[in-house]
Amino acid sequence: MDLGIRGKRALVCASSKGLGLGCAEALAEAGVDLVMNARGAEVLEAEATRLRSTYGVAVQAVACDVTTSEGQSEVINAAQGIDILVTNAGGPPPGMWSDWERDDFIKALDANMLTPIAFMKALLPGMMDKGWGRVVNITSQSVRAPIAVLGLSNAARTGLTGYVAGTARQVAPKGVTINNLLPGIHATDRADSLDGGVSAQKGISMAEARAERAATIPARRYGTRQEFGAACAFLCSQYAGFIVGQNILLDGGSTNLTM
Repeated sequence: MDLGIRGKRALVCASSKGLGLGCAEALAEAGVDLVMNARGAEVLEAEATRLRSTYGVAVQAVACDVTTSEGQSEVINAAQGIDILVTNAGGPPPGMWSDWERDDFIKALDANMLTPIAFMKALLPGMMDKGWGRVVNITSQSVRAPIAVLGLSNAARTGLTGYVAGTARQVAPKGVTINNLLPGIHATDRADSLDGGVSAQKGISMAEARAERAATIPARRYGTRQEFGAACAFLCSQYAGFIVGQNILLDGGSTNLTM
């Protein structure tokens, strides 16, 4: 299926691995040139080289920490004129309500709310001037149904969701859409980290921890970065211009909601 975005240019954050890499791969396959960002320069450049070679698209790798003002400036300068923005950041550590102090919340807000907002503020005007743009924020299923041990993520990502709900309606008349993708458990480093915590807490193997978690998902498996990336690419396509301000679950049915 031709998504109608060949030749467009996208910034994909945290795209050296995991869900961000899945999005970068799917967009590259659709013929989109990329600005890829992550903190680890070596892995990022390796993936950028692979996507250039595999899909014949232009890829610029920008290694920095986008939760800092310096990192944000570097990425925003590289991404001027983009058509597509995919925001993404790893989630804060798990814990319980009594574990977190103010600094913990500030770090979570910086990574999972304020940084995506900074990118949107900087890059939306250029999209609006052109009359076309796509923004996809990778958030979490926890904004629809809170996950107790992920309270920092619940709070920060829900704040971003509220910001998007209003902003998406304001930029839609200019041909720009903003939507959120809400992943459940996917086979990524984040899942390994969470499963490792369960493994240590319960004294079971990683394989047992994964099997235990997978059994709670109606699809009875973890998602893959490839299917997540395909969903992201569709939201960035010419066919998604009437999807505005939505929160789309990709969780294998694990969030128990009627609507």
